[in-house]
Amino acid sequence: MRKVSAAAGLIGVVGALGVAAGCGQIGMLKGKMAFKEANALYAAQNYGAASKKYEEAIEQGCSGNECKPPELLYSYFFLASSYDNMYKPTKKDDPKNQELLKKAVDNYQKATELSPNPEYKKRALQYLVAIHGPEKLNDPGSAEPIVQRLISMDPNDVTNYFQMSKLYDDAGDFDKAEAQLLKAREVKRDDPDVYAQLAGFYEKRGNFDKQMEALMTRAEKTPDNPEAQYTIANTYWNKACLPVRPQCAQTAPTSDAIKAKYVQSGLEAADKAIALRGDYIEALVFKNLLLRSEAYLEKKDLARQKALIAEAEELVAKVTEIRKRQQGQPAPGAKTPKKSE
Repeated sequence: MRKVSAAAGLIGVVGALGVAAGCGQIGMLKGKMAFKEANALYAAQNYGAASKKYEEAIEQGCSGNECKPPELLYSYFFLASSYDNMYKPTKKDDPKNQELLKKAVDNYQKATELSPNPEYKKRALQYLVAIHGPEKLNDPGSAEPIVQRLISMDPNDVTNYFQMSKLYDDAGDFDKAEAQLLKAREVKRDDPDVYAQLAGFYEKRGNFDKQMEALMTRAEKTPDNPEAQYTIANTYWNKACLPVRPQCAQTAPTSDAIKAKYVQSGLEAADKAIALRGDYIEALVFKNLLLRSEAYLEKKDLARQKALIAEAEELVAKVTEIRKRQQGQPAPGAKTPKKSE
Protein backbone atom coordinates (compact mmCIF):
# COMPACT_ATOMS: atom_id res chain seq x y z
CA MET A 1 0.00 0.00 0.00
CA ARG A 2 1.58 3.25 -1.12
CA LYS A 3 1.34 6.31 1.08
CA VAL A 4 1.80 8.95 -1.63
CA SER A 5 -1.62 10.62 -1.82
CA ALA A 6 -2.57 10.62 1.85
CA ALA A 7 0.80 11.65 3.23
CA ALA A 8 1.38 14.14 0.43
CA GLY A 9 -1.86 15.81 1.45
CA LEU A 10 -0.55 16.13 4.97
CA ILE A 11 2.54 17.92 3.62
CA GLY A 12 0.20 20.78 2.85
CA VAL A 13 -0.83 20.91 6.50
CA VAL A 14 2.78 21.34 7.52
CA GLY A 15 3.25 24.03 4.92
CA ALA A 16 0.18 25.87 6.17
CA LEU A 17 1.52 25.83 9.70
CA GLY A 18 4.64 27.62 8.60
CA VAL A 19 8.04 27.37 10.23
CA ALA A 20 8.72 29.95 12.92
CA ALA A 21 11.47 32.47 12.34
CA GLY A 22 14.87 31.35 13.56
CA CYS A 23 16.39 32.59 16.76
CA GLY A 24 19.93 32.59 15.44
CA GLN A 25 20.90 29.09 16.40
CA ILE A 26 22.84 27.47 13.58
CA GLY A 27 21.49 23.97 14.24
CA MET A 28 17.91 25.17 14.17
CA LEU A 29 18.47 27.05 10.92
CA LYS A 30 20.09 24.02 9.31
CA GLY A 31 17.22 21.85 10.55
CA LYS A 32 14.66 24.22 9.08
CA MET A 33 16.43 24.32 5.72
CA ALA A 34 16.76 20.53 5.60
CA PHE A 35 13.09 20.12 6.53
CA LYS A 36 12.02 22.48 3.74
CA GLU A 37 14.16 20.66 1.19
CA ALA A 38 12.92 17.29 2.41
CA ASN A 39 9.29 18.32 1.97
CA ALA A 40 9.95 19.36 -1.64
CA LEU A 41 11.72 16.06 -2.37
CA TYR A 42 8.90 14.09 -0.72
CA ALA A 43 6.27 15.90 -2.79
CA ALA A 44 8.28 14.95 -5.89
CA GLN A 45 8.25 11.30 -4.70
CA ASN A 46 12.06 11.26 -4.42
CA TYR A 47 11.88 9.27 -1.20
CA GLY A 48 15.56 8.30 -1.00
CA ALA A 49 16.76 11.88 -1.07
CA ALA A 50 13.86 13.02 1.11
CA SER A 51 14.73 10.48 3.82
CA LYS A 52 18.29 11.79 4.03
CA LYS A 53 17.06 15.36 4.39
CA TYR A 54 14.52 14.42 7.08
CA GLU A 55 17.30 12.62 8.95
CA GLU A 56 19.41 15.76 8.66
CA ALA A 57 16.54 17.93 9.93
CA ILE A 58 16.14 15.68 12.98
CA GLU A 59 19.88 15.56 13.63
CA GLN A 60 20.25 19.33 13.42
CA GLY A 61 17.07 20.53 15.11
CA CYS A 62 15.94 17.77 17.50
CA SER A 63 17.19 16.45 20.79
CA GLY A 64 15.34 13.73 22.68
CA ASN A 65 11.63 14.41 22.39
CA GLU A 66 12.02 18.09 21.52
CA CYS A 67 12.64 19.87 18.24
CA LYS A 68 13.34 23.52 17.55
CA PRO A 69 11.28 24.74 15.88
CA PRO A 70 8.54 22.27 17.02
CA GLU A 71 7.37 21.78 13.42
CA LEU A 72 10.43 19.60 12.86
CA LEU A 73 8.63 16.91 14.90
CA TYR A 74 6.67 16.18 11.70
CA SER A 75 9.95 14.91 10.25
CA TYR A 76 9.43 11.57 12.02
CA PHE A 77 6.17 10.91 10.17
CA PHE A 78 7.50 11.80 6.74
CA LEU A 79 10.79 10.01 7.33
CA ALA A 80 8.80 6.86 8.17
CA SER A 81 6.61 7.33 5.11
CA SER A 82 9.70 7.77 2.92
CA TYR A 83 11.14 4.46 4.12
CA ASP A 84 7.72 2.84 3.72
CA ASN A 85 7.45 3.99 0.11
CA MET A 86 10.99 2.84 -0.66
CA TYR A 87 10.11 -0.73 0.36
CA LYS A 88 9.71 -3.16 -2.58
CA PRO A 89 7.22 -6.02 -1.99
CA THR A 90 8.93 -8.05 -4.74
CA LYS A 91 12.14 -8.18 -2.66
CA LYS A 92 10.78 -9.41 0.68
CA ASP A 93 13.84 -11.53 1.42
CA ASP A 94 16.35 -8.75 0.78
CA PRO A 95 17.85 -7.70 4.18
CA LYS A 96 18.27 -4.09 3.02
CA ASN A 97 14.64 -4.03 1.94
CA GLN A 98 13.52 -5.41 5.31
CA GLU A 99 15.63 -2.80 7.05
CA LEU A 100 13.53 -0.10 5.37
CA LEU A 101 10.42 -1.48 7.06
CA LYS A 102 12.14 -1.57 10.45
CA LYS A 103 13.16 2.06 10.07
CA ALA A 104 9.63 2.94 8.98
CA VAL A 105 8.18 1.21 12.06
CA ASP A 106 10.58 3.02 14.41
CA ASN A 107 9.76 6.42 13.00
CA TYR A 108 6.00 5.85 12.74
CA GLN A 109 6.10 4.91 16.42
CA LYS A 110 7.93 8.15 17.21
CA ALA A 111 5.36 10.03 15.14
CA THR A 112 2.53 8.53 17.22
CA GLU A 113 4.21 9.91 20.34
CA LEU A 114 5.63 13.22 19.13
CA SER A 115 3.60 14.58 16.20
CA PRO A 116 1.95 17.89 17.17
CA ASN A 117 -1.15 17.17 15.07
CA PRO A 118 -3.52 14.32 16.14
CA GLU A 119 -4.19 13.54 12.47
CA TYR A 120 -0.54 12.57 12.04
CA LYS A 121 -0.69 10.32 15.09
CA LYS A 122 -3.75 8.57 13.64
CA ARG A 123 -2.17 8.22 10.19
CA ALA A 124 1.02 6.85 11.69
CA LEU A 125 -0.95 4.19 13.57
CA GLN A 126 -2.89 3.25 10.43
CA TYR A 127 0.32 2.88 8.45
CA LEU A 128 1.85 0.79 11.23
CA VAL A 129 -1.08 -1.60 10.92
CA ALA A 130 -0.50 -1.83 7.17
CA ILE A 131 3.22 -2.53 7.66
CA HIS A 132 2.40 -5.45 9.96
CA GLY A 133 -0.03 -6.83 7.37
CA PRO A 134 0.47 -9.93 5.18
CA GLU A 135 2.05 -7.98 2.31
CA LYS A 136 4.90 -6.71 4.47
CA LEU A 137 5.92 -7.91 7.96
CA ASN A 138 3.00 -10.36 8.22
CA ASP A 139 2.83 -9.92 12.00
CA PRO A 140 -0.88 -9.70 12.99
CA GLY A 141 -0.01 -10.14 16.65
CA SER A 142 1.85 -6.82 16.64
CA ALA A 143 -0.88 -5.14 14.61
CA GLU A 144 -3.66 -6.03 17.05
CA PRO A 145 -2.67 -3.64 19.91
CA ILE A 146 -2.16 -0.85 17.36
CA VAL A 147 -5.72 -1.24 16.07
CA GLN A 148 -6.96 -1.40 19.67
CA ARG A 149 -5.26 1.93 20.25
CA LEU A 150 -6.99 3.36 17.18
CA ILE A 151 -10.33 2.13 18.50
CA SER A 152 -9.68 3.74 21.88
CA MET A 153 -8.79 7.02 20.15
CA ASP A 154 -12.03 7.06 18.17
CA PRO A 155 -14.58 4.40 19.20
CA ASN A 156 -17.06 5.70 16.62
CA ASP A 157 -14.82 5.07 13.61
CA VAL A 158 -16.12 1.76 12.24
CA THR A 159 -13.17 1.35 9.87
CA ASN A 160 -11.05 0.39 12.87
CA TYR A 161 -13.46 -2.44 13.73
CA PHE A 162 -13.30 -3.54 10.09
CA GLN A 163 -9.51 -3.61 10.35
CA MET A 164 -9.57 -5.61 13.56
CA SER A 165 -12.04 -8.04 12.01
CA LYS A 166 -9.71 -8.57 9.06
CA LEU A 167 -6.79 -9.28 11.39
CA TYR A 168 -8.79 -11.99 13.15
CA ASP A 169 -10.14 -13.31 9.84
CA ASP A 170 -6.64 -13.61 8.38
CA ALA A 171 -5.59 -15.46 11.54
CA GLY A 172 -8.52 -17.89 11.21
CA ASP A 173 -10.31 -16.69 14.36
CA PHE A 174 -13.70 -16.21 12.71
CA ASP A 175 -15.70 -15.80 15.92
CA LYS A 176 -13.63 -12.80 16.95
CA ALA A 177 -13.73 -11.46 13.39
CA GLU A 178 -17.53 -11.57 13.44
CA ALA A 179 -17.64 -10.01 16.92
CA GLN A 180 -15.71 -6.96 15.68
CA LEU A 181 -18.17 -6.43 12.82
CA LEU A 182 -21.06 -6.73 15.25
CA LYS A 183 -19.40 -4.07 17.43
CA ALA A 184 -19.24 -1.84 14.36
CA ARG A 185 -22.97 -2.43 13.90
CA GLU A 186 -23.59 -1.40 17.51
CA VAL A 187 -21.66 1.81 16.95
CA LYS A 188 -23.35 2.77 13.66
CA ARG A 189 -26.55 0.86 13.01
CA ASP A 190 -27.49 3.06 10.06
CA ASP A 191 -24.15 2.83 8.24
CA PRO A 192 -24.64 0.77 5.04
CA ASP A 193 -20.91 -0.01 4.91
CA VAL A 194 -21.26 -2.02 8.12
CA TYR A 195 -23.81 -4.29 6.50
CA ALA A 196 -21.72 -4.59 3.34
CA GLN A 197 -18.81 -5.78 5.51
CA LEU A 198 -21.06 -8.25 7.32
CA ALA A 199 -22.41 -9.57 4.02
CA GLY A 200 -18.87 -10.13 2.74
CA PHE A 201 -17.90 -11.91 5.93
CA TYR A 202 -20.92 -14.25 5.84
CA GLU A 203 -20.38 -14.94 2.14
CA LYS A 204 -16.86 -16.17 2.89
CA ARG A 205 -18.24 -18.36 5.68
CA GLY A 206 -20.90 -19.81 3.37
CA ASN A 207 -23.76 -18.49 5.51
CA PHE A 208 -26.18 -17.46 2.76
CA ASP A 209 -29.10 -16.57 5.04
CA LYS A 210 -27.04 -14.12 7.12
CA GLN A 211 -25.41 -12.76 3.98
CA MET A 212 -28.82 -11.95 2.50
CA GLU A 213 -30.05 -10.50 5.81
CA ALA A 214 -27.10 -8.10 5.79
CA LEU A 215 -27.62 -7.18 2.12
CA MET A 216 -31.34 -6.56 2.70
CA THR A 217 -30.61 -4.33 5.68
CA ARG A 218 -28.03 -2.43 3.65
CA ALA A 219 -30.65 -1.80 0.97
CA GLU A 220 -33.14 -0.62 3.62
CA LYS A 221 -30.58 1.86 4.94
CA THR A 222 -30.00 3.26 1.42
CA PRO A 223 -33.44 3.17 -0.29
CA ASP A 224 -32.24 5.42 -3.12
CA ASN A 225 -29.19 3.32 -3.96
CA PRO A 226 -29.82 1.10 -7.02
CA GLU A 227 -26.48 -0.69 -6.54
CA ALA A 228 -27.69 -2.14 -3.24
CA GLN A 229 -30.69 -3.73 -5.00
CA TYR A 230 -28.53 -4.85 -7.93
CA THR A 231 -26.19 -6.65 -5.51
CA ILE A 232 -29.17 -8.54 -4.07
CA ALA A 233 -30.31 -9.56 -7.57
CA ASN A 234 -26.78 -10.64 -8.51
CA THR A 235 -26.41 -12.69 -5.32
CA TYR A 236 -29.73 -14.50 -5.76
CA TRP A 237 -28.88 -15.37 -9.37
CA ASN A 238 -25.50 -16.78 -8.37
CA LYS A 239 -27.08 -18.82 -5.59
CA ALA A 240 -29.78 -20.27 -7.85
CA CYS A 241 -26.99 -21.27 -10.27
CA LEU A 242 -29.13 -21.50 -13.40
CA PRO A 243 -27.91 -22.64 -15.76
CA VAL A 244 -25.62 -24.81 -13.65
CA ARG A 245 -22.06 -23.50 -13.56
CA PRO A 246 -18.96 -25.16 -12.03
CA GLN A 247 -18.23 -22.26 -9.67
CA CYS A 248 -21.63 -22.49 -7.97
CA ALA A 249 -22.76 -26.09 -8.54
CA GLN A 250 -21.68 -27.36 -5.12
CA THR A 251 -23.51 -24.64 -3.17
CA ALA A 252 -26.64 -24.46 -5.34
CA PRO A 253 -29.92 -25.68 -3.79
CA THR A 254 -31.06 -29.10 -4.98
CA SER A 255 -34.74 -28.19 -4.98
CA ASP A 256 -36.20 -26.47 -8.03
CA ALA A 257 -38.77 -24.84 -5.75
CA ILE A 258 -36.01 -23.10 -3.77
CA LYS A 259 -34.24 -22.11 -6.97
CA ALA A 260 -37.48 -20.60 -8.26
CA LYS A 261 -37.88 -18.68 -5.01
CA TYR A 262 -34.38 -17.24 -5.35
CA VAL A 263 -35.02 -16.30 -8.98
CA GLN A 264 -38.22 -14.44 -8.05
CA SER A 265 -36.49 -12.62 -5.21
CA GLY A 266 -33.71 -11.66 -7.60
CA LEU A 267 -36.20 -10.36 -10.15
CA GLU A 268 -37.89 -8.22 -7.51
CA ALA A 269 -34.53 -6.68 -6.54
CA ALA A 270 -33.56 -6.11 -10.19
CA ASP A 271 -36.89 -4.35 -10.82
CA LYS A 272 -36.27 -2.08 -7.82
CA ALA A 273 -32.80 -1.20 -9.10
CA ILE A 274 -34.14 -0.43 -12.58
CA ALA A 275 -36.98 1.64 -11.12
CA LEU A 276 -34.36 3.77 -9.37
CA ARG A 277 -32.20 4.05 -12.49
CA GLY A 278 -33.65 3.11 -15.83
CA ASP A 279 -30.30 2.93 -17.67
CA TYR A 280 -28.60 0.74 -15.07
CA ILE A 281 -26.95 -1.70 -17.47
CA GLU A 282 -25.77 -4.18 -14.85
CA ALA A 283 -29.26 -4.51 -13.35
CA LEU A 284 -30.79 -4.93 -16.82
CA VAL A 285 -28.24 -7.63 -17.66
CA PHE A 286 -28.99 -9.56 -14.49
CA LYS A 287 -32.74 -9.24 -14.95
CA ASN A 288 -32.17 -10.79 -18.38
CA LEU A 289 -30.23 -13.66 -16.75
CA LEU A 290 -32.89 -14.14 -14.08
CA LEU A 291 -35.65 -14.29 -16.71
CA ARG A 292 -33.70 -16.95 -18.57
CA SER A 293 -33.27 -18.83 -15.29
CA GLU A 294 -37.02 -18.67 -14.75
CA ALA A 295 -37.55 -19.97 -18.29
CA TYR A 296 -35.10 -22.79 -17.59
CA LEU A 297 -37.25 -23.88 -14.64
CA GLU A 298 -40.47 -23.66 -16.65
CA LYS A 299 -40.87 -27.28 -17.75
CA LYS A 300 -44.59 -27.48 -18.52
CA ASP A 301 -45.84 -24.16 -19.91
CA LEU A 302 -43.87 -23.79 -23.14
CA ALA A 303 -45.77 -20.62 -24.09
CA ARG A 304 -44.70 -18.94 -20.83
CA GLN A 305 -41.15 -20.17 -21.33
CA LYS A 306 -41.13 -18.57 -24.79
CA ALA A 307 -42.53 -15.30 -23.38
CA LEU A 308 -39.82 -15.16 -20.71
CA ILE A 309 -37.09 -15.65 -23.31
CA ALA A 310 -38.64 -12.93 -25.47
CA GLU A 311 -38.68 -10.52 -22.51
CA ALA A 312 -35.03 -11.34 -21.82
CA GLU A 313 -34.17 -10.63 -25.48
CA GLU A 314 -35.88 -7.25 -25.22
CA LEU A 315 -33.62 -6.40 -22.29
CA VAL A 316 -30.54 -7.40 -24.31
CA ALA A 317 -31.66 -5.04 -27.08
CA LYS A 318 -32.28 -2.28 -24.53
CA VAL A 319 -28.80 -2.71 -23.07
CA THR A 320 -27.30 -2.49 -26.58
CA GLU A 321 -29.26 0.70 -27.25
CA ILE A 322 -28.17 2.29 -23.95
CA ARG A 323 -24.52 1.44 -24.60
CA LYS A 324 -24.67 2.97 -28.07
CA ARG A 325 -26.29 6.09 -26.69
CA GLN A 326 -23.64 6.39 -24.00
CA GLN A 327 -20.95 6.05 -26.65
CA GLY A 328 -22.58 8.76 -28.73
CA GLN A 329 -23.76 6.40 -31.48
CA PRO A 330 -27.11 6.99 -33.20
CA ALA A 331 -30.06 4.91 -32.02
CA PRO A 332 -31.40 2.19 -34.38
CA GLY A 333 -33.46 3.74 -37.17
CA ALA A 334 -32.20 7.26 -36.49
CA LYS A 335 -31.24 9.29 -39.55
CA THR A 336 -27.62 10.34 -39.81
CA PRO A 337 -27.45 14.14 -40.11
CA LYS A 338 -26.16 15.34 -43.46
CA LYS A 339 -22.92 17.24 -43.56
CA SER A 340 -23.36 20.88 -44.42
CA GLU A 341 -22.13 21.65 -47.86
